Amino acid sequence: MLSQAAKGSNVVPERRLALIHRVIVPDEEYPKEYSILVTDQRSIFIRQEKTRSSFVKRDFFVRIVMKRQKEIFQVYNFEMNYWQSPDRKVAIRFYAVPLGMYFKPRRQTQTRETILREYAADALQIFREVLPTRIITQ
Repeated sequence: MLSQAAKGSNVVPERRLALIHRVIVPDEEYPKEYSILVTDQRSIFIRQEKTRSSFVKRDFFVRIVMKRQKEIFQVYNFEMNYWQSPDRKVAIRFYAVPLGMYFKPRRQTQTRETILREYAADALQIFREVLPTRIITQ
């Protein structure tokens, strides 16, 4: 159903296709946490307020623990290029980091590496379904 504003215009309604629950975007102050709403026309980064300002200290601690447990820790990164204006191309880099509610149930049967790889592969698949194949590179 179209809104009153869209009925009289040539606006094509967007279809929500997927939600990537959590990505981390590096920043000068501290990493910022986002969800990405992917529609058939665009990707919308939604800022999550509960980003930990101590992410770097926490990340360091997690790495030490995993090293002691002899586990591989690989966070997969993405780089998205977009046009901010007709003459200005911008790149945004983000890291696919699953939420605990995604991670914890899988941890019973899968390795940390497998869970992180699958989460990143799911995010990549979402973009593959939306963007033309000539745009996506690995």
